[in-house]
Amino acid sequence: MSGIKLFVGLGNPGAQYEHTRHNAGFWWIDAIAAQTNSKLMLDAKMFGIVGKINTTTDRWLLKPTTFMNLSGKSIAALANYYKINPAEILVIHDELDLPAGTIKLKFGGGHGGHNGLKDTHRTLGTANYWRLRVGIGHPGDKNEVANFVLKPPLKNEQILIEDSLYESTKLLSLLLAGEFDQAMLKLHTKK
Repeated sequence: MSGIKLFVGLGNPGAQYEHTRHNAGFWWIDAIAAQTNSKLMLDAKMFGIVGKINTTTDRWLLKPTTFMNLSGKSIAALANYYKINPAEILVIHDELDLPAGTIKLKFGGGHGGHNGLKDTHRTLGTANYWRLRVGIGHPGDKNEVANFVLKPPLKNEQILIEDSLYESTKLLSLLLAGEFDQAMLKLHTKK
């Protein structure tokens, strides 16, 4: 099985969104870029901030600058240009249905109302891509969701999210190699 060729962190561009829960995907990409000493640069043709993973050939990091609801535009632009199949894409996104500090890896499935995933489904024409679901918790009331995701996590939640992101970045070599069962086993087994 082919490994991941495109890692996409979902989030919103701009300083006002940088520390909000909705930007958990951006945080993961930034962590991988720092760990692998990879440079990220704005690429207007790809509608995002793009970088090649320094330790590999033809493996990409992407932070769409289209805002969450149009994330797919950026993903499709890069995937089409470099001929990357949906099954070789990993989308890292915030997940309301998981508590802060929990991360799950999965292939395919629904979008769960997540606007970034909705647009990705639409532009790729399929739900058959990998997702890394970063738990941010739920406000308890569905009417509060929009407000909740656009606010920074509480201090204790931030620590839990950062720890889970750090643990999941250790899976990079397995994800690049396409060893998804091994990656899921490591990620989903509590120590």
